[in-house]
Amino acid sequence: MDDTQLLRYSRQILLPDVDINGQQTLLNSKVLIIGMGGLGSPVALYLASAGVGTLSICDFDHVELSNLQRQIIHNNNSIGLSKVDSAERAIQAINPDIIVNKYAKKLVGDTLNKTVKEHDLVIDCSDNFASRFAINTACVEHKTPLVSGAVIRMEGQVSVYDSRDKTSPCYQCLYSESTEVADTCSSNGVLAPVAGIIGSIQATEAIKCLLGLPTLQGRLLIHDAKYMQFREIKLKRDVSCPCCG
Repeated sequence: MDDTQLLRYSRQILLPDVDINGQQTLLNSKVLIIGMGGLGSPVALYLASAGVGTLSICDFDHVELSNLQRQIIHNNNSIGLSKVDSAERAIQAINPDIIVNKYAKKLVGDTLNKTVKEHDLVIDCSDNFASRFAINTACVEHKTPLVSGAVIRMEGQVSVYDSRDKTSPCYQCLYSESTEVADTCSSNGVLAPVAGIIGSIQATEAIKCLLGLPTLQGRLLIHDAKYMQFREIKLKRDVSCPCCG
């Protein structure tokens, strides 16, 4: 690290759980963020500001006016732009040292597998079960830690699935592929700050995972913003899970 970086990350380096070595670990890390929407926005901004050196951002969509209520990485001038182009601009504005790789397409099949393998950690900020199952499968195959979050209405949830630990459950231990949920933000709505809360927790868990600190692995954290309550559900690995069993 040079003097400018030491100053930029000084408040973080002061933390005993981070210090110089931890900050260097973050600078050397490569994180894949899938989805540049309500969750991906705070995730990308906080990881960039914290000094995660390489961020690969994936989203095939373009910025619309209705996104701006909760997708804080974009702004009025971003309308019509690719979300990854808009997000890159915001990331570089907050920390020009960050390397940004852009995927303005949906990662599927071999491309998804190859991309997951190239990263130290994946953060799932997608909004549908099909994507979440595919991302989980790739992470299990390559033993890449996965931080998964979801948000709708005034509720959210987040957990960490780390297949490097043979006792860790995967996402499919929690939800089966037969799960059908029609709820989406477009049909049910979402309170803007709730996406920020869950996204911020995802970013925190990602940083802790990269630094080898305790995470939400084996626990599902559920947030009810209406009554401002958090509760936890213990997760166990399903030995008959078709993905990791």
